[in-house]
Amino acid sequence: MAAQILHSHLYGPYWRHVRKICILELLSQRRVDLFAPVRAAEVKCMISRISTAAAEGKAMNLSKILGLYANGVLGQSAFGKDFYGGGDYDRHGFQEMLEEYQVLLGGFSIGDFFPGMEWVGAITGFNARLETTFRRFDKFFDEIIEEHMQKRRKGRIQEEGKDLVDVLLDVKEGDNLEMPLTMDNVKAVILDMFAAGTDTTFISLDWGMTELLMNPGALKQAQKEVRRITGEKQFVSESDLCNMPYLKSVVKEIFRLHPPAPVLVPRESMEQVTIDGYNIPTKTRIYINAWAIGRDPELWEHPDEFKPERFLNSPIDYKGQHYELIPFGSGRRSCPAINFSTVSVELALAQLLHSFDWELPPGVAAKDLDLTEVFGITMHRIQQLVVIAKPYL
Repeated sequence: MAAQILHSHLYGPYWRHVRKICILELLSQRRVDLFAPVRAAEVKCMISRISTAAAEGKAMNLSKILGLYANGVLGQSAFGKDFYGGGDYDRHGFQEMLEEYQVLLGGFSIGDFFPGMEWVGAITGFNARLETTFRRFDKFFDEIIEEHMQKRRKGRIQEEGKDLVDVLLDVKEGDNLEMPLTMDNVKAVILDMFAAGTDTTFISLDWGMTELLMNPGALKQAQKEVRRITGEKQFVSESDLCNMPYLKSVVKEIFRLHPPAPVLVPRESMEQVTIDGYNIPTKTRIYINAWAIGRDPELWEHPDEFKPERFLNSPIDYKGQHYELIPFGSGRRSCPAINFSTVSVELALAQLLHSFDWELPPGVAAKDLDLTEVFGITMHRIQQLVVIAKPYL
């Protein structure tokens, strides 16, 4: 499994086959729609946690609550269980494993660039960290898959009740595959789904609430829209989201300023090309800096300012057709989970704005917030977001 994870960025029959499975089986719009009850339930849990803390009138760690929401949505959708509530979250040290995985995936491995120097990783300890993390995930996934196999032995599972592991096992057991999946293939896909889905959703929400608190004008306008559309209902429904253009503009602005993966997954040139006089040989590894593109002054007016209004009358979207905004990449290498991710972010953000009024703790101004980011393939703030929430309804 480790080799498949590390080299999943390379083109080839395996990559094409797995991507096809992800698009058609795991992350189709129909499958995303089937997980709507999961998102609704996790939003309610998130609001309940915030309400409990708000009742005490004290500042709360919103970053932790947002992380629980992101993990809950992916845990229920991918594995059919809430790891935090069941104790597995702490027993496996799940958050620690995810953070280590992101750091290793985004770290510099000299063996990737100079294969003859792979031995350097053994000296620096990089290989040992990689092996330890791999074994922890492998043990964890063995338990998850065994639970699902036992459930399958007891009887047929209804389509509406299937999680992503069930779907992968269905595909693996099918006899019409041109390239049958192994159990290691299944584990590799599960890891990619969970690691990519939890961290990116959390990062978008955490940065989104941080930016809104630093820009009270945008916060008030977004709240006004959400509350007008939602009305007297306690919870925002997913069907309400299409009537919230300002909220969607806020999400686009979050993706522009803070793409969860600032440097996209590496590409590889398939043929020799010349760009601006530079010769790019075949099989050159190419890195695309989505963070820099989103802040390019030649593309954006006042690029460092948080201005959702820039998208209100703009055709620019983040689905890979406009290269000014590519947080999910573009083309064959674009993220297949774009629909799953965006609705998870939009729904949670809309509910946060609908249910509470937000402010920073006494004595803390927006200029005091530490915006330093951690290093890794994904980048969230080092400092967690501490806020005060006041119930609206």
